[in-house]
Amino acid sequence: MITAEALTKRYGTTTAVDGLSFTAGPGAVTGFLGPNGAGKSTTMLLVLGLERPTAGTVTVDGRRYADLPSPLRTVGAMLDARSVHPGRTAFRHLLGLARTHGIPRSRVEEVIGLTGLEAVAGQRVRTFSLGMGQRLGIAGALLGDPGTLVLDEPVNGLDPDGVLWVRDLVRGLAAEGRTVFLSSHLMHELALCADRVVVLGRGRLLADASVRDLLERSAGAGLVRVRTTEPDVLARSLVRLGAEVAPQPDGVLHVRGIGAEEVGAAAGRDGVTVLELAAETGSLEAAYLELTTGSVQYRAGGAR
Repeated sequence: MITAEALTKRYGTTTAVDGLSFTAGPGAVTGFLGPNGAGKSTTMLLVLGLERPTAGTVTVDGRRYADLPSPLRTVGAMLDARSVHPGRTAFRHLLGLARTHGIPRSRVEEVIGLTGLEAVAGQRVRTFSLGMGQRLGIAGALLGDPGTLVLDEPVNGLDPDGVLWVRDLVRGLAAEGRTVFLSSHLMHELALCADRVVVLGRGRLLADASVRDLLERSAGAGLVRVRTTEPDVLARSLVRLGAEVAPQPDGVLHVRGIGAEEVGAAAGRDGVTVLELAAETGSLEAAYLELTTGSVQYRAGGAR
């Protein structure tokens, strides 16, 4: 479990993390979101004892990282998959990590198999593609069989099969009762694998909620889209039922307040032909953009 309480980190006059409090609990995948410059990387460094907080605390299983007797067996991390000596082979890199914690050679071989690196374990890391480097980073995080995983952009550079593998891996680790804390800019992927999300903006907490709650609060949630040959007739009937109706071009109505079945039934009673009928669902991307509208530090200009 990761627990942050009023966590703050300042660099001179710049506040990178500002009074951040959240918990990433066991048995769940917690997604970590925020625009560039929001403080995500700094927070992860604080979790792993690579930076010291200016104020507040962050602990893993109730202890600061520096106080863990065997860190690799408690929390595994992948922050930068490229931070490996390019002249070492994948096997030698993992074996070196293992020896610092008395982890047997058999576990090194096990995580190499788990991450699909058997065929390249004897190759030097400088020859690795970005995706292979990501797999090696994940192997290092898993090496100590820890109860907590901290993963920064774990699917970066992976092909579709690799992305699916990571999704299944983190869901499986959470199902075993482990804490999985991961950052990603791939909203669709997080929506599929995360149970909760923590959203940061300019170093401050914007949201700490379940994915389902965020989806229900997003702009598209609860919207029914219907296209008909007689939108005016159907709109009058739907308003009488208490719905909010917003006419759109081409005979389309956007309806809120009642479900798709009720819209279809109303059309049937009125003898109105329905060409399209769909209940829209919210998206994590829409919810994220709504939350971070005022917190984007680096915003691109319009195309010319």
